[in-house]
Amino acid sequence: MYGFNIEISDSFDNAIKRVTEALKAEGFGVLTEIDVQATMKAKLNIDGQPYRILGACNPPLAHRAISADPDIGLLLPCNVVVREEPNKKINIGFMDPIAVMKLTDNPGIVAVAKEVRVKLERVRDRLAAA
Repeated sequence: MYGFNIEISDSFDNAIKRVTEALKAEGFGVLTEIDVQATMKAKLNIDGQPYRILGACNPPLAHRAISADPDIGLLLPCNVVVREEPNKKINIGFMDPIAVMKLTDNPGIVAVAKEVRVKLERVRDRLAAA
């Protein structure tokens, strides 16, 4: 599996805010935000449910990973997907850095991936508790 999810009851906009705040509490910033719903409407004239991809980065951990392997940037940042389900529940999916980083055999990268996974699990748990 390449990710793990949680489902919450909230408005889509508030869920984005909560995810961003929970990421910040673990040292992540959101570098990119892709509004897939708006892009599909603009490019293909397809209406869809709200769907955002957040590119999250923890600078100290990213620096360690890039120092261990400069090409690791091809697998960064950590993506978090926030999407509204047809039942109006919000599904939040987190990229599993351990699964992604298995593409390399560099032990320094694997160690960083484990730390990132723990932090993202705490983000998930924070969202579940709220």
